Amino acid sequence: MKAVVTRVNSASVEIDGQVNGAIGKGFLVLLGIGPEDTETEAELLAEKICNCRIFSDENGKMNLNLEAVGGSLLVVSQFTLYADLKSRRPSFSGAGKPDMAIPLYEQFMACCRERGFQVEHGEFGADMKVISENDGPVTLLFDTADWQR
Repeated sequence: MKAVVTRVNSASVEIDGQVNGAIGKGFLVLLGIGPEDTETEAELLAEKICNCRIFSDENGKMNLNLEAVGGSLLVVSQFTLYADLKSRRPSFSGAGKPDMAIPLYEQFMACCRERGFQVEHGEFGADMKVISENDGPVTLLFDTADWQR
């Protein structure tokens, strides 16, 4: 699994002109699922993201996690994180197919909720408009392939 996580003051996702999910302070998570991913990766990624200490403490140091600041997550499926960019026209054949990716997308969000966080989301496969007010900006790339296998 891959995730691009941006620290935000607020973020929302619209589908067909309607807000589908919105948060205040927290993380905008663009989540990509690969064909080899399993529930193990979903759980590991949720643990890493939810405990990532990238909010400033009273001394201005990145030392606080999502729980410490009362933050939420907005999770948006993003198969394009698995793009093959060797040619001018990207190929997305490296992304997980919906029949296995949708349950893992749901599993990731469930793992975050189990940790006590509010989780808002887009709709898997929908044409979405994502709006965010980035904080910092601070943006991190997570890739479970770097941690195991």
